[in-house]
Amino acid sequence: MPPRTPSASAGSSAAWLPRLPALLPALGFLAIVLAPPLNHDVAAVLDFSARMLAGERLYTGLLDVNPPLIFLLNLPAAWLAAHTPLDGPQALLLGLLLLCGGSLALCAALLRAAGGRAMGAVERAVTGAVLPLLLLAAGYDFGQREHIMAVAALPYLVLAERRILGALTPWRLAVPAVLLAALGFALKPHFLAAPALVEALVLGAGLARGRGAAVLRDPVPWAMAALWALYLAAIPVFFPAYLGHVVPLVWQWYVGLDGAPWWRVLLAPVLGSGALFVLGLAALVPPAMRRGAAGWLPALLAAAAAGGLAAALVQHKGWSYHLVPVWLWGGWAGALLLARGADAALPPAPARRAAPLLAAGLAFALALFALRGDQSPWIQFRFAAGPPGELTGWLEREAGGARVLVLSPDIAPAYPAINYAQARSILPFMSLWLLQSTYQRCPEGGARYRAPREMSDAEATVFRTVAERMAQAPPAAVLVSNYTGIPACGGAPFDFIAYFRRHPLFESAWAQYRRRGEIDGHQLFVREE
Repeated sequence: MPPRTPSASAGSSAAWLPRLPALLPALGFLAIVLAPPLNHDVAAVLDFSARMLAGERLYTGLLDVNPPLIFLLNLPAAWLAAHTPLDGPQALLLGLLLLCGGSLALCAALLRAAGGRAMGAVERAVTGAVLPLLLLAAGYDFGQREHIMAVAALPYLVLAERRILGALTPWRLAVPAVLLAALGFALKPHFLAAPALVEALVLGAGLARGRGAAVLRDPVPWAMAALWALYLAAIPVFFPAYLGHVVPLVWQWYVGLDGAPWWRVLLAPVLGSGALFVLGLAALVPPAMRRGAAGWLPALLAAAAAGGLAAALVQHKGWSYHLVPVWLWGGWAGALLLARGADAALPPAPARRAAPLLAAGLAFALALFALRGDQSPWIQFRFAAGPPGELTGWLEREAGGARVLVLSPDIAPAYPAINYAQARSILPFMSLWLLQSTYQRCPEGGARYRAPREMSDAEATVFRTVAERMAQAPPAAVLVSNYTGIPACGGAPFDFIAYFRRHPLFESAWAQYRRRGEIDGHQLFVREE
């Protein structure tokens, strides 16, 4: 290229200036994502991966309901935290941002590749502004398994449009797109609803165009299915305790905990709004496709969003992060409908002039939509001065870099406070959900706690392992939640300390601890040498 002259440099800067306002929402959400706190579930998974790296065995010493893939994917961040100046949350955020950047770059390469649908000026500007924003707009839910899956699936969805059009895709683009999607969808079995609907749409489009045989020979779905089969076959080989011990626990005690029928979850604010959004897309996409302006990508994104909604309903919880794929895929689908419609309706010159303004308007509209409710950025604004930040500082002072025992039915706010304090939990679970589940009904005979001989295997596992770990390596501090999530029986509330002190090993070790204080319903006990 010839040397850049001052006039060329000025012209390039002038060309970029109209695009900058459209990028401001994405930059704002980048600041939100980088600000503490890390999501509590994400932080707990990271802590488990760090403990795996330190030698604890998954599903024997560490018990959790998640299949092993998410813990394996967190190992690089745990390794970086152990061998570099980065702490765990910083290392994980670095990895997640690299995933977002890689997915964005791969989507851009697939959209530009020869043989695909030509992008108009408005679509190009809108995609450049909206897609980075949507990758980050999960806010506090950034890094959740649903978020990772939705980000990893984006190149696969772009590739699906190329497959419908019959465009040849270079292997250097197709292989990473398929691999990323296969890994993302494998994080939870419910996620397979999304590729099932997408592949059904690809097959339907192929049959309508007389290319059914070619679609069936397409290696993309078969390659993903082969990867899933290999992963499923590897679980009993490398993690036999997951199928033999954890899955029965999950089926018996976790599935019904805090759950609700699908229709009641559908009427909850989070899933209800998501369902209306998907229905709106289903009403908008077919007319746009009949007019020939929309192309296939909005329909594929809407189908994936419907699969994401189905996966959320199956989980019977109605939590905000379950809807992240719906907002990400559906948000891009809606933006593409408007952008491709504008490109079809406007002559080229007016479309080029209107593109930056339309991109900025859509980006700000989606950003304002993402700021609804009491989630980000309000969580980040409240963190340092609120109870979670105070609890984090408390653990840093009293147990920074040391072992801690957390007795709580919830993952938050102990996580991410443990991660920021660089402490290490000794609890074999992320929380005492198993104890909470086994005490949803009062024991027979009016007793507040079951005697050891009356305990189920699940309760006995909790009772024994907590006491043994307390005695074998007494932690520097014990954090106890006053809230147990367990109903009172005979007017007597459930007390975690009173419950575990019935075990001789726990009672002997407990004599070393003194109560230091309480923050937001969480008591801290510190071991005195």
